[in-house]
Amino acid sequence: MTSPFPGMNPYLEQDEVWHDFHQTFVTAMRQSLVQQVGSRYIVKLELHIYIRELASDERRFLGRADVGITAPRNQATRETSIGLMEAPAHCFVPTGVDVLEESFIEVRKADTRQLVTTIELLSPANKYAGPDREAYLAKRRRYLLAGNANFIEIDLLRGGPRLPLEGLPPCDYYALVARAERRPEVGVWPIPLRDPLPTISVPLLSGDADARLNLQELLHATYDEGGYANYIYENEPEPRLTAQAAEWTKSILAEVTITN
Repeated sequence: MTSPFPGMNPYLEQDEVWHDFHQTFVTAMRQSLVQQVGSRYIVKLELHIYIRELASDERRFLGRADVGITAPRNQATRETSIGLMEAPAHCFVPTGVDVLEESFIEVRKADTRQLVTTIELLSPANKYAGPDREAYLAKRRRYLLAGNANFIEIDLLRGGPRLPLEGLPPCDYYALVARAERRPEVGVWPIPLRDPLPTISVPLLSGDADARLNLQELLHATYDEGGYANYIYENEPEPRLTAQAAEWTKSILAEVTITN
């Protein structure tokens, strides 16, 4: 069955669900574009790689640094003896890191590999304060202010501080399309929780018609492919909904349960 909600499904925003949904949804967008742009363009999945040292309580203790001293053996009168010298301190060695890989899309001209359009689906790493957000904002500024390529940003997360965007109306989600020739002005689709996700234009090179991404159809396809109906409703949406929104979502799920 498709997602029971008319627009974004807030249960997909849970921490344990989001990364899988992100990867599946981005792949679905790529497949849709490949079917539209033909051989003139290449549509590629690229990766953001976020690397963090593990927290101190997650680091593995390697053991005590002991020194073994063995005396030479005299077969007639002496036996092997071993002396142990305890180290004065014990430390933790950072033996691992947390590596998070998240995909984004690049549309390139097939013959020259010229970057034409970049499509980003935001994740918590892009939104919450820290080095990952700063790195993403730096990349975003390059595209929006100085780059020659088109840029699309889709935020389907209610959680986290909104990225800088002047004049954005109140909304739960949004899609942004920045055409290279119109910057700094960008097109924005504000999306309330109860509204369907829009169909957005994907600009290509001058003279070529835009491609289209029907975000709602892609969400339904992703929902089915991921089998999310089997487990995402065990917990509440993250972040928690307002009382009014929570009542609305529960009424929809109740209707689905009765229908099925």
